[in-house]
Amino acid sequence: MAAAQILVADDDAAIRTVLSQALLRAGFEVRVTSNIATLWRWVAGGEGDLVITDVLMPDGDIFDVLPRMRNTRPDLPVVVMSAQNTFMTAIKASERGAYDYVPKPFDLGELVAIVRRALAEPKSRLRADATDSQSEAMPLVGRSPAMQDIYRALARMMQTDLTVLITGESGTGKELVARALHDYGRRSKGPFVAINMAAIPRDLIESELFGHEKGAFTGAQARASGRFEQAEGGTLFLDEIGDMPMEAQTRLLRVLQQGEYTVVGGRTPITADVRIVAATNKDLRQLIQRGQFREDLFYRLNVVPLRLPPLRERIEDLADLTRHFFAQVQNEGLPRKTLGKGALDVMRRHSWPGNVRELENLVRRLSALYPQDEITADLVEHEISSDFVRNTADEPENGKAVDLSASVERYLADYFNSFGDDLPPPGLHGRILREIEYPLIAAALAATRGNQVKAADLLGVNRNTLRKKIRDLDVMVVRSIR
Repeated sequence: MAAAQILVADDDAAIRTVLSQALLRAGFEVRVTSNIATLWRWVAGGEGDLVITDVLMPDGDIFDVLPRMRNTRPDLPVVVMSAQNTFMTAIKASERGAYDYVPKPFDLGELVAIVRRALAEPKSRLRADATDSQSEAMPLVGRSPAMQDIYRALARMMQTDLTVLITGESGTGKELVARALHDYGRRSKGPFVAINMAAIPRDLIESELFGHEKGAFTGAQARASGRFEQAEGGTLFLDEIGDMPMEAQTRLLRVLQQGEYTVVGGRTPITADVRIVAATNKDLRQLIQRGQFREDLFYRLNVVPLRLPPLRERIEDLADLTRHFFAQVQNEGLPRKTLGKGALDVMRRHSWPGNVRELENLVRRLSALYPQDEITADLVEHEISSDFVRNTADEPENGKAVDLSASVERYLADYFNSFGDDLPPPGLHGRILREIEYPLIAAALAATRGNQVKAADLLGVNRNTLRKKIRDLDVMVVRSIR
């Protein structure tokens, strides 16, 4: 059986060489070119089983040619490469009918795997007709590897109605991603309806979601439509899904299973024609273990999981994000600002517990509070420090539970940053565990009034183990007087 022939088009000779060698080693035949005209002649002539091509070439843009390729050879998979690495590049590749989008620089092994997967696809697989009507406005910003994974995942989901579960810390842009899924997807002409589960009283959530009939409950003076009805033909974004009460979870599960719902106080089932996108900053698996979230609902929502990286995991996007936010505030009427020497370095050393939202707020403060056109490193340092003091002062009064994992992660980020380019002294694991174990054991002993048998049971450790830790950590045991 003849080997599959791969057509490679790129104006960079080094990339053509490296890619050709990798494909040849993988057992493929390869033809290479540095221009679109030659590539189009090969495709139109029936040559090649798959195309790998860069976007911008000396004689044009591949996105202008892709629709023609698709019309002429609808079964020919096309893999698009690009060094532009933006969300819109990934979306354009999907819209024009590309099989996949690969940002440069790329992993050769991953690219060969994509080629094998594409060649194994049934030839009957066709993409929806591409349109050229989308705006060039950039809904998502960043060129880091972490964001490239997000762009590629989004591009694959645009022409589907699959349910998506977006996870990520507060401030990472979960609603922005949900809106991008809607605005660039097949339901873009329908409504986008968002509901925040954490902001609605528990006894009103079902009414908010499914609507209610007149007289369904005290205060229901007239029939009201719910968010499912409002989102008909479009997308329903369920934000903070981890805060949904169990009763509402049961009804939502029934909608996802049966595709229909009834309004509160109603009897006639209504077909639900919406795409569900859910989001949370909580670990739903932990909530399942605590009995606070339905496992069957989790699997219904988690059809396509999408984790948004915190800003500290995509710190190389700081420059692009900062320019983007400065441009935004300038469009809103504030003076144009730029970052001075060293200002970006100060930003890179910050741990960004508030993620992209914290960065946006910082940029807005810098633009509004300071008259100078160039924002110096000292100003950035001052505002970040002031913000930290404000947030720390607010913590005891906000009444919210502390996220232990996030607090430890923030502490460690600041701890490592304090050593600059050096590493902390050896033995970090033991030191950190000791710092966590002491307050944990002290709290357990306080809660059990010094009863070590009960404290050991509460902690889930052997009593002798607890005694040893009390001795080693020098924990003060205050016994009950009762």
